[in-house]
Amino acid sequence: MRIATWNVNSITARLPRLLAWLESSGTDVLCIQETKTTAEQFPADELRELGYESAVNATGRWNGVALVSRVGLEDVTTGLPGGPDYDGVQEPRAISATCGPARVWSVYVPNGREVDHAHFAYKLEWFEALKGAVAADAAGARPFAVLGDFNVAPTDADVWDPSLFEGATHVTPAERAALAALREAGLSDVVPRPLKYDHPFTYWDYRQLGFPKNRGMRIDLVYGNEAFTKAVSDSYVDREERKGKGASDHAPVVVDLDVK
Repeated sequence: MRIATWNVNSITARLPRLLAWLESSGTDVLCIQETKTTAEQFPADELRELGYESAVNATGRWNGVALVSRVGLEDVTTGLPGGPDYDGVQEPRAISATCGPARVWSVYVPNGREVDHAHFAYKLEWFEALKGAVAADAAGARPFAVLGDFNVAPTDADVWDPSLFEGATHVTPAERAALAALREAGLSDVVPRPLKYDHPFTYWDYRQLGFPKNRGMRIDLVYGNEAFTKAVSDSYVDREERKGKGASDHAPVVVDLDVK
């Protein structure tokens, strides 16, 4: 079973690449973030033609998450149970479903903006709610994982130059502590193997030749429970999808599982 996560940075802009990648990669389940569309505008028909069912949590031009699966899509939960609001609204940042033998979440964790911004406090509250929402599944015997854009680099090795991020979001002790608390719920970081360079970054800024110079970050993560991590046979970042015209600024993270 092949499961992947990809922040597509607008599914409308990325649709031709997405459809071609699904056909060529043999992915069974894809967790999508930053759809930047409404549920009504989501390309469910195009995906259905390739054999994929879709579950979507999206309300407009910002945020938005989805799950697409060709191995089943059941018990869908839209949104983050108990999650905080921002400006009076629960943003579309989480969706979960059972896909064949595994249960998965697709999450798009708030960015945080700046350390002293209200969005940063919201980010930490969101992490706390996520920990509570996944605790039961994380402790279960069924393969379970939370995949997506976490907007946190777990360690200094996950940033191309840590000195440039001092005082900025994505690397603060508070954010990393939130990740550590999530692991304490019974989840482990499935670190993909590097296909090029020494470290598997997943995001590269469009500006200043970020990708050609490998000025990246590893912020797209796969956090699995024991049943999930024991079944992992391979994991990698598909850097090819960050290349060329019309690419997202994130690359897919792919995980292969040996499951019945």
